[in-house]
Amino acid sequence: MGATRRIGILTGGGDVPGLNPVIKSVVYRATELGYEVLGIRRGWQGLTHLRQGPDPDAECVRPLDRINTRGIDRTGGTVLHTSRTNPRKMRRDRLPPHLGAERLAALEVADGIYDLTPVVLDNIAHLGLSDLVVIGGDDTLSFAHTLVEIGVPLVAIPKTMDNDVQGTEYCIGFSSAVTRAKELITRQRTTLGSHERIGVFRMFGRESGFTALYTAYVTSARCVIPEAPFDLERLIELLVEDKQRNPSRYSFVIASEGAVWRGGRVEELGEADAYGHRRKADIGFALADEIHRRTGEETVSSELTYDLRSGEADSLDQMVAITFANVAMDLLGDGVRGRMVAIRDGKYAHAPLPDPGLGPRRVDVPTMYNEARFRPQYWDRLGLPLLLGPVVGAPVAATGAALGQAVG
Repeated sequence: MGATRRIGILTGGGDVPGLNPVIKSVVYRATELGYEVLGIRRGWQGLTHLRQGPDPDAECVRPLDRINTRGIDRTGGTVLHTSRTNPRKMRRDRLPPHLGAERLAALEVADGIYDLTPVVLDNIAHLGLSDLVVIGGDDTLSFAHTLVEIGVPLVAIPKTMDNDVQGTEYCIGFSSAVTRAKELITRQRTTLGSHERIGVFRMFGRESGFTALYTAYVTSARCVIPEAPFDLERLIELLVEDKQRNPSRYSFVIASEGAVWRGGRVEELGEADAYGHRRKADIGFALADEIHRRTGEETVSSELTYDLRSGEADSLDQMVAITFANVAMDLLGDGVRGRMVAIRDGKYAHAPLPDPGLGPRRVDVPTMYNEARFRPQYWDRLGLPLLLGPVVGAPVAATGAALGQAVG
């Protein structure tokens, strides 16, 4: 495996629509620039579990070319598969079975926890990779940040339907998630109306409420988000009022999984994943139960989670995915490494990889969310980027005093 111009590409974390268009576009552009492309399977796991030998380990790597990627942009998911592997904190039961006891002993950093960064570096060298293209969200990019700090040449592409990666106003998968949520909620309105219920739609968003907020924007809904603990009694009062004023006798609210009412808290359940995340208790069921208990109104909780990340990309995500891939290849062609492709001030750009210590990007509540009405802000949009958020790295403009539209 002696080629000197060979790119490795991987997708890590949760799948989103738009990953395959990125992979295809990287392959097509890379071959124009004279690179070979190796797909790394299952995210970082492909570089921790690779078996070195004279022949490529088909479980961990897959050569990519224009023939075998020709039609992948028409489908969702990722043809390279994915995982939530964190090479710096791997549990004993997740270790590659072929690593010897002596090597493992040198990699153990805590009781039953291993840092496989040296294994990743060995495998990058074995594969002859001159560069990596890493597609992922905060967790996947946190290990990319580690590699950049020790000199590994790579370019990152942000993806997550939560749209919460620091340094960019847009991540692949976000538009498709909002589009799909709008479709699902529009369909379920008929059931809410037929039974005269109050609905709670729960969706992903542990730390950041962008997906719930933007879905509320396009469905004329109320929403609750992690950035703004909410007044439960006031929300219930408004939902009951909405239902009474609606000719179809229903109302609903969209809830990020990390939203919580004042004085309450969201329980975390189960074992932590490789990045320390535990599953959040279901705010949708809890909120629907509180509404019913306090008012006697019939309620229903609907889970809008995995439906939002499945299937093919919408048009915006398809365009962003193709463009992000080509910007990444522009950077590599220009000798730029250690950067993340981004949208900044509504324009294609590149930025430093997110500092893991900063945590996820969060909704700027004064600019984007009306806490009194549990709605997105609809006013003072002049001068903001297309996706309405404050410009990354710029001061937030003052907002007006209006209460915003109460649409329903």
